Amino acid sequence: MPNLLLIRHGQSQWNLENRFTGWIDIPLSPKGEEEAASAGEKIKGMTFDKAFSSVLQRATKTYEIAAQKAGFKHLVCERDEALNERMYGDLQGLNKDECREKFGADQVHVWRRSFDVPPPGGESLKNTAERVLPYYYKKIEPMLRDGKNILIVAHGNSLRALIMHLEKMSGEAIVKVEIPTGVPILYELDMDLNIISKKEL
Repeated sequence: MPNLLLIRHGQSQWNLENRFTGWIDIPLSPKGEEEAASAGEKIKGMTFDKAFSSVLQRATKTYEIAAQKAGFKHLVCERDEALNERMYGDLQGLNKDECREKFGADQVHVWRRSFDVPPPGGESLKNTAERVLPYYYKKIEPMLRDGKNILIVAHGNSLRALIMHLEKMSGEAIVKVEIPTGVPILYELDMDLNIISKKEL
């Protein structure tokens, strides 16, 4: 039975500063590096056939730190922008509290937590899923169906898109799901990719 392990990158510098990050390539904060190391300790002893991450350094660095801590010396990690965070458009780089003052708290909440309303110049979660899931179907799902164990290190919204698919959730339900930084989420799947068990490590 295949295992699928999802890790949201450790805290980034802009997570710390409460900014919309999106596709801006921001490094991990010191706490984020600690979270990545902690994730690696938690998955020590597990085996994976392949890893995938976005191309953004907060995800790639989380993978590198976690893999080193876990002792994954020969695990190949494929990086692709299909797994990048949701693109926040005109909000990227802006402080979330300042956005609430400028645009109104209700409007910012709609941009952040609706399924299909994008921020100006950016992607909705629906748009993000339309980018993430074809890559998953093409590259990752066939390996899982072959019984391979897969590790994915990505972002809050790209992982929401995957979780929505895996758990057969509605768009309205998935926007309420919080994914903590640096916490491994392990899915044990059957050969039809139905979930046997799910746990945070």
